[in-house]
Amino acid sequence: MTKQNQKPNKNLLIAVVAVLAVLILLALFVWPGFLKGAPKRELNVYNWGEYIDKNVLTAFEQANDVKINYSLFSSNEEMYTKLMSGASYDVIIPSDYMIERLIKEGKLQKLDKKVVTNLDNLTDGVLNMAYDPDNSYSVPYLWQTVGIVYDTTKISEKEMEAQGFEAFRNPAYKGHVYMYDSERDGFMVALKALGYSANTSNRDELNAAYEWLREMDKAVAPSYVTDEVIDAMANGEKWMALVYSGDAAYILSQNPNMSYCTPYQGTNVAVDAMVIPANAANPELANQFIKFILDDENSLLISQEVGYASANKNVLAELSGPEGDYEGNVAYVPRAGYEKDEYYVDIPEDLRGLYSEMWIKVKLHE
Repeated sequence: MTKQNQKPNKNLLIAVVAVLAVLILLALFVWPGFLKGAPKRELNVYNWGEYIDKNVLTAFEQANDVKINYSLFSSNEEMYTKLMSGASYDVIIPSDYMIERLIKEGKLQKLDKKVVTNLDNLTDGVLNMAYDPDNSYSVPYLWQTVGIVYDTTKISEKEMEAQGFEAFRNPAYKGHVYMYDSERDGFMVALKALGYSANTSNRDELNAAYEWLREMDKAVAPSYVTDEVIDAMANGEKWMALVYSGDAAYILSQNPNMSYCTPYQGTNVAVDAMVIPANAANPELANQFIKFILDDENSLLISQEVGYASANKNVLAELSGPEGDYEGNVAYVPRAGYEKDEYYVDIPEDLRGLYSEMWIKVKLHE
């Protein structure tokens, strides 16, 4: 029997071509992604500059198979503006008075203490702050004072201690001064020098502080700086600078000619703490990150790297104790119990613009 010629089935051909097309697409796009694994979870962290050991970030990424997007701010006010613009972060590390504001405005969410189980690592000096008395929203990270780093070959210890903040109006130092570019800290210096509270809401006192700052600007012609002050003073580029004590601790460790003065007029004691914004995309991972940072090993690496006093009591004792990295460093452990020292409280809303406006005028020499 002779085999009959048969025409190919058009529908079958169309189906085969379609399957082949799908397989090609899978090969080009889906399969490589499958081989690489699912996209990693991401954690968005917003912190001060020069304020962490990057090895800690890497360790958390590797331990949790996540990617950290790490962003920096240079002032609490900059951070607040960014947050109010709708930016989303999982962990931010502002200072105490800004945390107070964020809590009042409902911009933070509570910690999950079933995850953050190591709060007993915290030292007494940073626990139960007035703005968050049971640490429902915040976990202290590092703490410090504001003071003056100075070159002892140019200014004697006796001379600096006698002047305190008034050193910033001594014309003998003109051209040799750094002023930290922070409106809150700048006004604190002036208010304390005048004998007022750093938290005053009295407009006459604020105006007096503004005039004091204008006189300072004329008397010493300071350079207004932020984190660049650290290396600059370590290199001895100026005679004196307003700095945070953690930066001072590092500067003193690098340059034996430098010393640190916590002025007799009183100063700010500040606690920077880890918090989770209300709009955080990944709060579960944020809580895990906070717990990770507070562990002894990671807190030690951070405080060793940046020079700020650790909020972890075990680390604080180790680094400031015998053979510790900061043994004998007068800037490392914040002064405790001095009656003229103050923690900042949130500025009333109607004064925030005034602070900013006057600070800008000072820097513009107006």
